Amino acid sequence: MKKTYPLSVEGKHPDRVLDAVKHDIRKYFKRERSRPVPVDADFWDFDCKVGADAQSAEAVRVSAVIEAVDTLAKAGAGSVYVEILSKHGIRVPAPHASEQTADRDPPEEDSDA
Repeated sequence: MKKTYPLSVEGKHPDRVLDAVKHDIRKYFKRERSRPVPVDADFWDFDCKVGADAQSAEAVRVSAVIEAVDTLAKAGAGSVYVEILSKHGIRVPAPHASEQTADRDPPEEDSDA
């Protein structure tokens, strides 16, 4: 999804327009996550960019998309550009606790004796 949302619409309160934009973004995430995941993937991941326009859009994490839109709205931007591209995600298992302690060097002992 590559879309520019106007934040000021004649006859509508700016807060309601902002709520509609955030609702549309959340709805898109939900729709994309409900699609069947390919066999070689574990989940849907997203590349996200948010900015005042396409040229000034900066990459943000999925969890920060709504916050970035809020920040632009509070700064007085007339519109906000949102780009969300879905991709396949593969989970990387976390190392076990025993492996983490084995990788560490043993603590140094004080040899003042």
